Amino acid sequence: MSRAVPIEWRLARRYLRARTDNGFLSFIAAVGVLGIAVGVAVLLTVLAVMNGFDRELKERILAMASHATLSGLEGALPDWRAVRARVETMPHVLAAAPYVEERGLVAHGARVSGVLLRGILPAEEQRVASVAAHVRAGRLDSLQPGSYAVLLGKVLAAELGARPGDRVVLVAPRGLATPAGVAPRLRRLTVTGIIDSGLYEFDRNIALVHMDDAARIFRLGADVTGLRLRVDDPYNAARVVREVAVGLGGGYYISDWSRQHANFFRSIQTTKSIMFVLLLLVIGVASFNIVSTLVMLAREKRADIAILRTLGLAPRSLTAVFILQGMVIGLVGTLAGLAIGLLLADNLTLIVRGLERLLGTMLIDPRVYYIDELPAVVTAADAVRIGGTAFVLAALSTLYPAWRAARTQPAEALRHE
Repeated sequence: MSRAVPIEWRLARRYLRARTDNGFLSFIAAVGVLGIAVGVAVLLTVLAVMNGFDRELKERILAMASHATLSGLEGALPDWRAVRARVETMPHVLAAAPYVEERGLVAHGARVSGVLLRGILPAEEQRVASVAAHVRAGRLDSLQPGSYAVLLGKVLAAELGARPGDRVVLVAPRGLATPAGVAPRLRRLTVTGIIDSGLYEFDRNIALVHMDDAARIFRLGADVTGLRLRVDDPYNAARVVREVAVGLGGGYYISDWSRQHANFFRSIQTTKSIMFVLLLLVIGVASFNIVSTLVMLAREKRADIAILRTLGLAPRSLTAVFILQGMVIGLVGTLAGLAIGLLLADNLTLIVRGLERLLGTMLIDPRVYYIDELPAVVTAADAVRIGGTAFVLAALSTLYPAWRAARTQPAEALRHE
């Protein structure tokens, strides 16, 4: 028994390395290896892009957005200093900062655009989000009370044609009642910097002012819209902010960064699952090539098989010979695919930029994909799952041809030779 396994392996290796008269058979085997390699490489690259996209999006969102928010049910949070003092003593809460937020219109010359105006305290804001790191051509601490300075998102500033030093006009909602009717409330703001977060959603809509200025514009007095929270685990923010609201006795509107973008992250996971299934079909087709290769090999080697059976080679040993051949083809294709996939994922940004220059078009539009580059992150779990699945499919595809070869009857095969 100890000698049976080496014999099976030697026979399998001999059939794999032998130069047959049937060149088409070798071509089909090569196509099988190539098909598995392409399927594995494409699947690994696609999942790497989805992983990178998911990670990059989360990092950029968390750079600008707080982990969670706690606001009043009536649109304002009174006595916010006492509420913040209690919140910061609760478990898992690292910091809390007040904010005022309202939508409006911003005009510069003949250009007008909608905006989400957020009033912050610069020193406090740094405790819950790293906004200052994304301010260009200006500084976050330029937002001083009474200065009516504003930091505009990069895309918003480009659409308005506004640059640092320019003055824009804010049209606030809920206008003033006058004898002539309701007149909009206008306020001139001076642009003191540009925010470049790399996330289109924020760069297109956000405008930051000092919280005291925002409170005057929106007539909130000493109240604020709510508190922005930073917790010790951003991925557990939903549970923490819920516990905070319960600890305060309820009566608050809560939200977290994942809830605000829930549909988007859910679509990423759904797309990953769909792409995994669809691209597995490519590997499945390549596995059928292994079936056809081994079936044709069994027919071509009928005389050899009959002689081996006559010499005493057991059917199960003959089955092992063909299974080993198919597994080697599958293993080579899988390893080659993983290597190609890793190479593509590591150089994907350069490849995409080269294609954009070659085709003269933009493949990654930040207005659609929220980011302006194509990141790729290969995880060990994905590589093992893809490689393991491809190898298992290749191994399963050997069962039928191996079983068929083992059923070859020596007398029947040699009669026609």
